[in-house]
Amino acid sequence: MQTASTLHDDRTGVSALGGLGAQAPGASGSLLPEIWMQDGAKRVEQALARLLRAEDDGETELMAAMRYSTLQGGKRTRALLCLAAGALADTPAHMLDDVAAAIEMMHACTLVHDDLPAMDDDVLRRGHPTVHVKFGEATAILVGDALQAHAFLTLSSLDAPGDKRIALVRELAQAVSAEGAAGGQAMDLSLVGKHVELDRIVAMHRMKSGALVRASVRMGALCAIAEDAAHAALYCALDRYSASFGLALQVVDDILDATADTATLGKTPGKDAAAQKPTCASIMGLKAARQFVPDLLRDAGEAVAPLGPRAERLAQILQRANAYLFKHAPCA
Repeated sequence: MQTASTLHDDRTGVSALGGLGAQAPGASGSLLPEIWMQDGAKRVEQALARLLRAEDDGETELMAAMRYSTLQGGKRTRALLCLAAGALADTPAHMLDDVAAAIEMMHACTLVHDDLPAMDDDVLRRGHPTVHVKFGEATAILVGDALQAHAFLTLSSLDAPGDKRIALVRELAQAVSAEGAAGGQAMDLSLVGKHVELDRIVAMHRMKSGALVRASVRMGALCAIAEDAAHAALYCALDRYSASFGLALQVVDDILDATADTATLGKTPGKDAAAQKPTCASIMGLKAARQFVPDLLRDAGEAVAPLGPRAERLAQILQRANAYLFKHAPCA
């Protein structure tokens, strides 16, 4: 179940600040995105290393392969979306860290399974050999299965009221269900070699990669804010943000697959065309797809603008996405 390309360059350092909520005001008094993103990503990395303990491996390579699939870099986009949404309600950092780690486990599960020979049959991921190349196909299948289980174990073990844990488990399960990533991947496979309309591709992407983006944002908020009538406007805004941003990520991924090199992608370029997979970029054309992304990011920004300063971190993620697009997929 392939997910979209992430939005910013690999981290070059880690903030010395301690808590996720630490603020470093700039000239305008706003949060510096480099500070909280680097610090938040470090905290999620630490949570993953703690939750996937190496000593649990026993006589097999399963845990080593699980750690390989989750701790070999990555931009942590979905984790950062969770942290940014959690900032809306000042959710405790320790809770957000584990929720974001569970999301990253699930994301890694989708990547490991997507790379399998029966799916995209890719040999590179994040610049490293894919799990089935390094550990074997059987272990890779088990890695995906185990990461999914550990994601739900993490959420069910949170230091939080039962209703919040249930809401988080339900949200993540729905994101990878037949109505989410699994169904989207099935649709993607069914479209290979076919001529389809753009709206069908968009619908597929909203399931395949967009559902986990949506869950990442909603789970950050669900840690502290119940989804009820009193907060309907908030979740409506977050869903609109997620829908536009998630599709933007996928369109960028389509563009880069057709134009970027292996160093930029961290995986094999040109896979979509070689596999005869219809994409937004192949249907719209590269120029139109490149122009479509800023419109999607603008819509996402407008969705959360009424939330005011509380949504500043969500807005900063959009700014970083714009910068990534300009750097790696400039206008022709």
